[in-house]
Amino acid sequence: MSNVLKLKNSSWSIGGETLGYMLGMNVLEDEALAFEVAQEISKVMKRLERPFVFKASFDKANRSSIKSFRGPGLEKGLKILEKVKTELSLPIITDIHELDQAEAVAQVADIVQIPAFLCRQTDLLLAACKSVEKNGGLLHVKKGQFLAPWDCKNIADKVKEVIPDREILILCERGVSFGYNNLIVDLLGIQEMKKLAPVTIDATHAVQLPGAGRGEGGQSTATGGRREGVEILALGAVVAGADGVFLEFHPEPQKAKCDGPSCLALSDLERIIKKIEAVHSSIR
Repeated sequence: MSNVLKLKNSSWSIGGETLGYMLGMNVLEDEALAFEVAQEISKVMKRLERPFVFKASFDKANRSSIKSFRGPGLEKGLKILEKVKTELSLPIITDIHELDQAEAVAQVADIVQIPAFLCRQTDLLLAACKSVEKNGGLLHVKKGQFLAPWDCKNIADKVKEVIPDREILILCERGVSFGYNNLIVDLLGIQEMKKLAPVTIDATHAVQLPGAGRGEGGQSTATGGRREGVEILALGAVVAGADGVFLEFHPEPQKAKCDGPSCLALSDLERIIKKIEAVHSSIR
Protein backbone atom coordinates (compact mmCIF):
# COMPACT_ATOMS: atom_id res chain seq x y z
CA MET A 1 0.00 0.00 0.00
CA SER A 2 2.30 2.75 1.28
CA ASN A 3 0.38 5.75 -0.07
CA VAL A 4 2.20 9.06 -0.25
CA LEU A 5 1.19 11.23 2.70
CA LYS A 6 2.02 14.93 2.76
CA LEU A 7 1.97 17.54 5.47
CA LYS A 8 0.08 20.69 4.65
CA ASN A 9 2.17 23.86 4.42
CA SER A 10 5.35 21.79 4.29
CA SER A 11 7.58 20.04 1.75
CA TRP A 12 7.70 16.95 3.98
CA SER A 13 6.11 13.73 2.75
CA ILE A 14 6.38 10.00 3.31
CA GLY A 15 5.65 6.96 1.17
CA GLY A 16 7.15 8.31 -2.05
CA GLU A 17 10.59 8.32 -3.67
CA THR A 18 12.28 10.20 -0.83
CA LEU A 19 12.61 9.18 2.81
CA GLY A 20 10.49 10.94 5.41
CA TYR A 21 12.76 11.98 8.27
CA MET A 22 11.58 12.44 11.86
CA LEU A 23 14.55 13.81 13.80
CA GLY A 24 14.95 15.43 17.18
CA MET A 25 15.41 14.59 20.82
CA ASN A 26 13.85 12.12 23.21
CA VAL A 27 12.36 14.49 25.77
CA LEU A 28 12.32 18.25 26.21
CA GLU A 29 14.81 19.13 28.90
CA ASP A 30 14.62 22.90 28.54
CA GLU A 31 13.92 25.50 25.85
CA ALA A 32 17.56 26.31 25.16
CA LEU A 33 18.49 22.69 24.45
CA ALA A 34 15.42 22.22 22.25
CA PHE A 35 16.49 25.16 20.09
CA GLU A 36 20.11 24.02 20.02
CA VAL A 37 19.15 20.57 18.72
CA ALA A 38 16.49 21.85 16.30
CA GLN A 39 18.78 24.50 14.85
CA GLU A 40 21.65 22.09 14.31
CA ILE A 41 19.40 19.51 12.63
CA SER A 42 17.87 22.26 10.47
CA LYS A 43 21.32 23.44 9.38
CA VAL A 44 22.43 19.94 8.40
CA MET A 45 19.21 18.92 6.67
CA LYS A 46 19.05 22.18 4.73
CA ARG A 47 22.58 21.53 3.51
CA LEU A 48 21.52 18.02 2.45
CA GLU A 49 18.29 19.38 0.93
CA ARG A 50 16.11 17.00 2.94
CA PRO A 51 13.05 18.17 4.90
CA PHE A 52 12.34 16.74 8.33
CA VAL A 53 9.83 16.84 11.17
CA PHE A 54 11.24 17.87 14.54
CA LYS A 55 10.47 15.42 17.36
CA ALA A 56 10.52 15.93 21.12
CA SER A 57 8.29 14.65 23.93
CA PHE A 58 6.77 16.96 26.54
CA ASP A 59 6.24 13.99 28.87
CA LYS A 60 7.70 10.49 29.03
CA ALA A 61 4.96 8.73 30.95
CA ASN A 62 6.39 5.23 30.45
CA ARG A 63 9.38 5.24 32.79
CA SER A 64 11.15 2.37 34.55
CA SER A 65 11.26 4.25 37.85
CA ILE A 66 9.05 6.86 39.52
CA LYS A 67 12.25 8.88 39.98
CA SER A 68 13.00 9.02 36.24
CA PHE A 69 12.93 12.40 34.48
CA ARG A 70 9.69 12.87 32.53
CA GLY A 71 9.87 16.31 30.95
CA PRO A 72 8.23 19.72 31.43
CA GLY A 73 4.64 18.52 31.01
CA LEU A 74 1.86 19.40 28.59
CA GLU A 75 1.43 23.14 29.04
CA LYS A 76 5.08 24.17 29.23
CA GLY A 77 6.17 21.56 26.71
CA LEU A 78 3.67 22.64 24.04
CA LYS A 79 4.77 26.26 24.46
CA ILE A 80 8.36 25.23 23.75
CA LEU A 81 7.35 23.12 20.74
CA GLU A 82 5.15 25.88 19.35
CA LYS A 83 8.02 28.36 19.69
CA VAL A 84 10.40 26.00 17.87
CA LYS A 85 7.78 25.45 15.17
CA THR A 86 7.13 29.16 14.65
CA GLU A 87 10.64 30.58 14.93
CA LEU A 88 12.39 27.84 12.94
CA SER A 89 9.52 27.08 10.52
CA LEU A 90 9.58 23.39 11.34
CA PRO A 91 6.76 20.83 11.42
CA ILE A 92 6.48 19.08 14.78
CA ILE A 93 5.79 15.54 16.00
CA THR A 94 5.12 14.70 19.64
CA ASP A 95 3.29 11.98 21.54
CA ILE A 96 0.19 11.85 23.70
CA HIS A 97 -0.66 9.54 26.58
CA GLU A 98 -4.15 10.62 27.63
CA LEU A 99 -7.40 11.36 25.82
CA ASP A 100 -7.64 14.94 27.00
CA GLN A 101 -4.23 15.76 25.52
CA ALA A 102 -5.26 14.98 21.94
CA GLU A 103 -6.84 18.28 20.90
CA ALA A 104 -4.25 20.56 22.51
CA VAL A 105 -1.40 18.57 20.98
CA ALA A 106 -2.98 18.37 17.51
CA GLN A 107 -3.26 22.15 17.45
CA VAL A 108 0.53 22.42 17.72
CA ALA A 109 1.91 19.15 16.34
CA ASP A 110 1.65 18.42 12.63
CA ILE A 111 1.98 14.72 13.46
CA VAL A 112 0.49 13.25 16.64
CA GLN A 113 2.24 10.14 17.89
CA ILE A 114 0.80 7.19 19.81
CA PRO A 115 3.44 5.44 21.96
CA ALA A 116 4.02 1.72 21.41
CA PHE A 117 2.64 0.57 24.75
CA LEU A 118 -0.59 2.49 24.04
CA CYS A 119 -1.19 1.44 20.42
CA ARG A 120 -4.12 -0.82 21.38
CA GLN A 121 -5.84 1.79 23.54
CA THR A 122 -8.87 2.30 21.33
CA ASP A 123 -10.24 5.43 22.98
CA LEU A 124 -6.85 7.15 22.85
CA LEU A 125 -6.37 6.20 19.21
CA LEU A 126 -9.82 7.44 18.21
CA ALA A 127 -9.39 10.70 20.11
CA ALA A 128 -6.09 11.25 18.29
CA CYS A 129 -7.72 10.49 14.93
CA LYS A 130 -10.50 13.01 15.47
CA SER A 131 -8.13 15.74 16.63
CA VAL A 132 -5.69 15.07 13.80
CA GLU A 133 -8.48 15.22 11.22
CA LYS A 134 -9.86 18.43 12.70
CA ASN A 135 -6.46 20.12 12.54
CA GLY A 136 -5.33 18.64 9.22
CA GLY A 137 -2.35 16.66 10.49
CA LEU A 138 -1.14 13.07 10.39
CA LEU A 139 -1.00 10.19 12.89
CA HIS A 140 2.15 8.21 13.74
CA VAL A 141 1.47 4.96 15.63
CA LYS A 142 4.33 2.93 17.03
CA LYS A 143 3.78 -0.82 16.83
CA GLY A 144 3.70 -2.29 20.31
CA GLN A 145 6.58 -4.48 21.44
CA PHE A 146 3.97 -7.21 21.86
CA LEU A 147 2.43 -7.10 18.37
CA ALA A 148 3.16 -9.08 15.23
CA PRO A 149 3.50 -6.85 12.13
CA TRP A 150 0.25 -8.12 10.57
CA ASP A 151 -1.65 -7.34 13.77
CA CYS A 152 -1.25 -3.67 12.88
CA LYS A 153 -4.27 -4.21 10.62
CA ASN A 154 -6.45 -3.74 13.68
CA ILE A 155 -4.86 -0.33 14.23
CA ALA A 156 -5.42 0.61 10.59
CA ASP A 157 -9.04 -0.57 10.73
CA LYS A 158 -9.76 1.59 13.77
CA VAL A 159 -8.27 4.64 12.07
CA LYS A 160 -10.22 3.99 8.85
CA GLU A 161 -13.43 3.57 10.81
CA VAL A 162 -13.10 7.10 12.19
CA ILE A 163 -11.43 8.79 9.19
CA PRO A 164 -12.66 6.94 6.08
CA ASP A 165 -12.02 9.65 3.50
CA ARG A 166 -8.39 10.65 4.13
CA GLU A 167 -5.20 8.68 4.67
CA ILE A 168 -3.57 9.87 7.90
CA LEU A 169 -1.81 6.79 9.30
CA ILE A 170 1.93 6.16 9.49
CA LEU A 171 3.09 3.00 11.26
CA CYS A 172 6.39 2.72 13.12
CA GLU A 173 8.60 -0.31 13.75
CA ARG A 174 10.56 -0.08 17.02
CA GLY A 175 11.31 -3.67 17.92
CA VAL A 176 9.53 -6.53 19.61
CA SER A 177 10.16 -7.97 23.08
CA PHE A 178 12.62 -10.86 22.97
CA GLY A 179 13.23 -12.42 26.34
CA TYR A 180 14.24 -10.30 29.30
CA ASN A 181 15.66 -6.78 28.77
CA ASN A 182 15.96 -7.06 25.02
CA LEU A 183 14.26 -6.02 21.78
CA ILE A 184 14.64 -7.48 18.30
CA VAL A 185 13.71 -5.87 14.96
CA ASP A 186 12.25 -8.23 12.37
CA LEU A 187 13.04 -6.48 9.09
CA LEU A 188 10.68 -8.79 7.23
CA GLY A 189 7.84 -7.17 9.16
CA ILE A 190 8.35 -3.84 7.41
CA GLN A 191 6.87 -5.13 4.16
CA GLU A 192 3.92 -6.59 6.09
CA MET A 193 3.23 -3.23 7.71
CA LYS A 194 3.61 -1.42 4.37
CA LYS A 195 0.54 -3.27 3.14
CA LEU A 196 -1.38 -1.04 5.56
CA ALA A 197 0.41 2.34 5.61
CA PRO A 198 3.78 4.03 5.16
CA VAL A 199 6.30 2.73 7.69
CA THR A 200 9.09 4.38 9.67
CA ILE A 201 11.90 2.77 11.62
CA ASP A 202 12.52 4.13 15.11
CA ALA A 203 16.07 2.85 15.26
CA THR A 204 16.92 4.63 18.51
CA HIS A 205 14.17 3.05 20.60
CA ALA A 206 14.74 -0.28 18.86
CA VAL A 207 18.15 -0.62 20.51
CA GLN A 208 16.74 -0.16 24.01
CA LEU A 209 17.36 -2.74 26.70
CA PRO A 210 14.16 -2.26 28.77
CA GLY A 211 14.79 -2.38 32.49
CA ALA A 212 18.45 -3.27 32.03
CA GLY A 213 19.69 -0.28 34.02
CA ARG A 214 20.28 -1.66 37.50
CA GLY A 215 20.14 0.29 40.73
CA GLU A 216 20.79 -0.60 44.33
CA GLY A 217 20.10 -4.24 45.11
CA GLY A 218 19.89 -5.12 41.40
CA GLN A 219 16.52 -3.39 40.99
CA SER A 220 15.53 -2.38 37.46
CA THR A 221 15.60 1.42 37.57
CA ALA A 222 16.22 2.53 33.99
CA THR A 223 16.33 1.43 30.37
CA GLY A 224 19.68 0.52 28.91
CA GLY A 225 20.63 0.65 25.26
CA ARG A 226 23.09 -0.24 22.52
CA ARG A 227 23.78 3.04 20.74
CA GLU A 228 26.22 1.36 18.37
CA GLY A 229 23.33 -0.57 16.82
CA VAL A 230 21.22 2.42 15.77
CA GLU A 231 22.92 2.94 12.41
CA ILE A 232 22.78 -0.78 11.63
CA LEU A 233 19.03 -0.95 12.21
CA ALA A 234 18.34 2.29 10.35
CA LEU A 235 20.28 1.14 7.29
CA GLY A 236 18.81 -2.35 7.39
CA ALA A 237 15.28 -0.98 7.59
CA VAL A 238 15.86 1.30 4.61
CA VAL A 239 17.09 -1.69 2.60
CA ALA A 240 13.99 -3.59 3.74
CA GLY A 241 11.76 -0.82 2.36
CA ALA A 242 11.06 1.57 5.22
CA ASP A 243 9.53 4.83 4.04
CA GLY A 244 10.95 6.96 6.81
CA VAL A 245 13.60 7.14 9.51
CA PHE A 246 13.03 8.27 13.10
CA LEU A 247 16.17 9.16 15.06
CA GLU A 248 16.89 10.96 18.32
CA PHE A 249 20.00 13.04 19.07
CA HIS A 250 21.61 14.88 21.97
CA PRO A 251 24.70 17.12 22.12
CA GLU A 252 26.01 14.95 24.97
CA PRO A 253 24.17 11.59 24.99
CA GLN A 254 25.85 10.48 28.21
CA LYS A 255 24.22 13.45 29.96
CA ALA A 256 20.75 13.04 28.42
CA LYS A 257 18.02 12.94 31.05
CA CYS A 258 16.15 10.15 29.27
CA ASP A 259 17.32 7.13 27.23
CA GLY A 260 20.88 8.39 26.87
CA PRO A 261 22.26 4.90 26.04
CA SER A 262 20.01 4.78 22.96
CA CYS A 263 20.30 8.27 21.49
CA LEU A 264 22.92 9.47 19.04
CA ALA A 265 25.48 12.24 19.31
CA LEU A 266 24.30 15.37 17.51
CA SER A 267 27.75 15.72 15.97
CA ASP A 268 27.17 12.43 14.08
CA LEU A 269 23.96 13.61 12.41
CA GLU A 270 25.33 14.61 9.01
CA ARG A 271 27.48 11.50 8.63
CA ILE A 272 24.57 9.21 9.50
CA ILE A 273 22.07 10.92 7.19
CA LYS A 274 24.56 10.85 4.32
CA LYS A 275 25.06 7.13 4.84
CA ILE A 276 21.29 6.50 4.97
CA GLU A 277 20.80 8.54 1.79
CA ALA A 278 23.58 6.67 0.01
CA VAL A 279 22.02 3.30 0.87
CA HIS A 280 18.54 4.51 -0.09
CA SER A 281 19.83 5.84 -3.40
CA SER A 282 21.65 2.60 -4.20
CA ILE A 283 18.58 0.41 -3.70
CA ARG A 284 16.40 2.77 -5.71
